[in-house]
Amino acid sequence: MSTSRKLPVGIQSFEKLRRTGCLYVDKTAFVWSLTQFSSPYFLSRPRRFGKSLFLSTLAAYFLGQKELFTGLYLGKAEEEQAAQENRAAWEVYPVLHLDFNIGNYTDPEALNERLHVLLESEESSYGIETGEKEQPFFASRFEKLLKTACKQTGKQVVILVDEYDKPLLQTMGVNEELNEQYRNMLKAFYSVMKTCDQYIRFAFLTGVTKFSKISIFSDLNNLRDISMEKQYAGICGITQEELEANFQPEIQVLADEQELDYQQVLANLKQWYDGYLFHPAGKGMYNPYSVLSALVKKEIRSYWFSTGTPTFLVKYLKEAHYYIPDLDGNVELNEEELETYRAVAEDALPILFQAGYLTIKEYISDVRLYRLGFPNDEVRYGFLRNVLPAYSAIPLTQGGAWVARFVQDIRGGKVDSFMERMQSLIAGIPYDNFTEANLKLREQNYQAAVYLIFKLMGQFVQTEEHCSSGRADCVVTTADSVYLFEFKLTGNGSAEDALNQIKEKRYAEKYRMDGKKIVLIGAGFDEVTRTIRDWKVEQL
Repeated sequence: MSTSRKLPVGIQSFEKLRRTGCLYVDKTAFVWSLTQFSSPYFLSRPRRFGKSLFLSTLAAYFLGQKELFTGLYLGKAEEEQAAQENRAAWEVYPVLHLDFNIGNYTDPEALNERLHVLLESEESSYGIETGEKEQPFFASRFEKLLKTACKQTGKQVVILVDEYDKPLLQTMGVNEELNEQYRNMLKAFYSVMKTCDQYIRFAFLTGVTKFSKISIFSDLNNLRDISMEKQYAGICGITQEELEANFQPEIQVLADEQELDYQQVLANLKQWYDGYLFHPAGKGMYNPYSVLSALVKKEIRSYWFSTGTPTFLVKYLKEAHYYIPDLDGNVELNEEELETYRAVAEDALPILFQAGYLTIKEYISDVRLYRLGFPNDEVRYGFLRNVLPAYSAIPLTQGGAWVARFVQDIRGGKVDSFMERMQSLIAGIPYDNFTEANLKLREQNYQAAVYLIFKLMGQFVQTEEHCSSGRADCVVTTADSVYLFEFKLTGNGSAEDALNQIKEKRYAEKYRMDGKKIVLIGAGFDEVTRTIRDWKVEQL
């Protein structure tokens, strides 16, 4: 089976998407709902989640591009309401589209240049001449532009801001002085939207992170944040219903290519790209960029993570000595903590949620507590692969190769080779100048390195990682064998002690009925060499 339908991978222009005949998942009901009111809105969503396309859809509506909405929800709704209100449909407004996607903001002059370019292109449309002395006063120019556009057209202005926080994200953890300068500039710039409210018909701002309760939007206190509102939980992304209703032919082609049946491919797509939740009672959302990429390339693999690396987030987690295994479903934040973001190591978890690396797994309503974890395998393995270099000497570019060698060893039953490799990895863990008083933190680094390797192996073999008593530390299952690992850290015992614990605690009992070979591996650590001292292997 084959299909020739066009999928809009990477297309961020609604007009281009519609005019070139690309498949479109109709999100215009959200446009209609939002545009009935004049409140300024803010939406936080992860990158590559369709924010730019949604803004472009808003622009097309306010520019009166009726032909683009033929057959869509909004096309019918606009005509019907115009008739009811006895007014002309598709009223045209002046639209000011401020896109911060362009630019390398680590350059100190980049934000100045971008603001100047954005304003200058609009100023020329209304005959506004800006002298050289006026050019750096962006807030004043913004105010003048809004007033002039409103006066000349007789219509209030529509303001659409795309990725407002990109200058902040690019300088965060890299140049804090410049980051603070940018925050002050943007605060002054966006404050104009409050003072010029009478000239504004509609405003919509998007970004990854949410600074509304800190400095950026403190003056814009009439901003409505819809990021976690139930009715807008599906505004970006693809629901399960939308996936199955719109992409059935492409899913079947992918199934044929992978030599799987339709339901197996659906399950794989869900495991890899679904799971984003933006309200406890909302529907799970698929990452649209990853789903479309998989359907076009006919291969399920990591697409979203290759478009960006959260370097500063990994740094924050390491500096805060965060227990890495908790990221996979055991992060707990209350409502205030989840919705507040400050760019310091102690507050790295909220931005992990906002940026899409964590999502809502459970909401405990009586105490208003959120439990967070990785949304899917694409994010889980991509993020942990980026964390691995912080807890070992493995460069980011070699992490995949290292994990592959571990998998090959275990599949081949080469336990000694596997443990030698693990010994080398542990030896490369940074000491971080931990003293004897900080022995627990040093042990945590060892645990993180071991956990990361076994978790990343889970892409290729079935693994379990445990940190509580009553179960082996790690279990790896291959086609014909089960490997049970127990590690004794920081002088808590020898390899012999670890092996005996596996036997005394009867960890192997649950696997005896599988008919597979069961191999026990106990390992002890040496605090002098700061790596695995020895290990013992026994087959049952």
